[in-house]
Amino acid sequence: MFSDKLRIFSGSSNPKLAERISAELGLPLGKIKLSRFKSGEIYVHYEESVRNCDVFLVQSFSHPINDHFVELLVMIDAAKRASARTINIIMPYYGYARQERKAAPREPISAKMLADVLTTVGANRVITIDLHAPAIQGFFNIPVDHLTALDLISDYLKRKDIRNPVVVSPDAGRASTAEKLANYLDSPFAIMIKKRPTHNESIITHVIGDVDGCTPIIIEDMIDTGTTIVNVVEGLKERGAEDVYVCATHPLFSGPALQRLDHPNIKEVVVTDSISLPDNHSERFTVLSVAPMLAEATRIIIEGGSISTLFKNAGI
Repeated sequence: MFSDKLRIFSGSSNPKLAERISAELGLPLGKIKLSRFKSGEIYVHYEESVRNCDVFLVQSFSHPINDHFVELLVMIDAAKRASARTINIIMPYYGYARQERKAAPREPISAKMLADVLTTVGANRVITIDLHAPAIQGFFNIPVDHLTALDLISDYLKRKDIRNPVVVSPDAGRASTAEKLANYLDSPFAIMIKKRPTHNESIITHVIGDVDGCTPIIIEDMIDTGTTIVNVVEGLKERGAEDVYVCATHPLFSGPALQRLDHPNIKEVVVTDSISLPDNHSERFTVLSVAPMLAEATRIIIEGGSISTLFKNAGI
């Protein structure tokens, strides 16, 4: 049984998800001490042996992302110096993923920099969900298991039996995902064309597809401030659509996003627990857990098998 050599530890970003993953595997969560010196420096101490063990560290890059990133680096270093056999990072949300290319001169490619740092410090594998840009997998020189929450979300929507649905991609970059969801729900799909004057701002210019009288289902990989989503919702309503379902894997929800998304024209916001959601959200929000999928991926990595068996479409 793999449990003798498997250890799962949680960073401070999403301990509830780590507990759910451990429970799914029937294992106790590893004991680790995480603290801060007065100067703000991070201290890590594993309170049990990890020698010759396969260590899995659960850390999502939620706010404050830079603190969680450095904490993860210190956790990796401590595990490596404690003679862990492998160090596997369960990182449901990979931060800095929107900086995966140079869109202007003299800009960084921060997503690549993070991959380099994680590998250099000692990570042997990364397990993540719905990268903002799938090509980020190629930034690593170690295995990356890129999972998707699309099946989880689509199964939930299927059970709701939504009347006259149309799947909406809020931009051209999510069109492929929208098409997959539309095929599963046996519905049409539409694409919003927008321009971005600045970061976290967008203006809807065109809608490709018919939404009049339909119930839109917006599918996104992440929701940050909620400004873009609200603009899309209001743009759909102007074109005769019914109230909207909003779906996303990663609920970053920066600033007043929770209040912004508590919108009269949004029927429901469906997200996952890849990022810990505050308890003070309204009943409009539904949270689906990715813990069973991450636990099964962990089991496959340890015991052997194909990660693709986790998905309806093995080509994902």
